Amino acid sequence: MSYVDGYVLPVPQDKLGQYQRIARKAAKVWKEHGALGYLEAVADDVKPGKHTSFPQAVKLKPGEVVVFAYVLFRSRAHRDRVNAKAMADPRLAGMNAQNVPFDGKRMFWGGFKPFVNV
Repeated sequence: MSYVDGYVLPVPQDKLGQYQRIARKAAKVWKEHGALGYLEAVADDVKPGKHTSFPQAVKLKPGEVVVFAYVLFRSRAHRDRVNAKAMADPRLAGMNAQNVPFDGKRMFWGGFKPFVNV
């Protein structure tokens, strides 16, 4: 593993099952197109901080939960190739801001190059 895409987003608790179905489909698509690993996790021990925290970062509202996800790749170039294929995959074509069970405006993500990997 030498590149990671990370995601953090708020999901309404009552839509967590719907989100999980979408996440399973996305995981399958990314893995089929070459991702080395794919993980989505729901917050279990995440508290607001004094200055910053996961709940504060996504402006968590009552009835929502934080989801943290990451996808593993061989390199940034590999990530770029896999993401292009996954985003063009017809199984994901219908997903847009209007029909996903979360507020995409409060989601954040980015690519990371690991510097400790044991």
